[in-house]
Amino acid sequence: MKAKEKLVTVARYEDSMEADLARQLLEDEGIKAVVLGQNVGNVYSGVPAVIDIELQTLESQAEDARQILADAKTQASEEGEDLEGEDWDDDPDEDQG
Repeated sequence: MKAKEKLVTVARYEDSMEADLARQLLEDEGIKAVVLGQNVGNVYSGVPAVIDIELQTLESQAEDARQILADAKTQASEEGEDLEGEDWDDDPDEDQG
């Protein structure tokens, strides 16, 4: 009988939505992932809390998962540089009127 493979943490987040997006990214690449700790903040509703949300995968897929997450972070960073200085809250038509 084959021993069960253990889960390992491949990333940590403070925002549950960001953690869930990362989980979805990994699953889109064929890597099963789970998010742990995303409901901790609900215990202290209305009170800001430092939340440690963990994204975990099987140990055999951990290195691939870390690389996918790193590549996605690099790509988002590079795309974000193109948008620096843009003020997305300003509506040019709003001032005319």
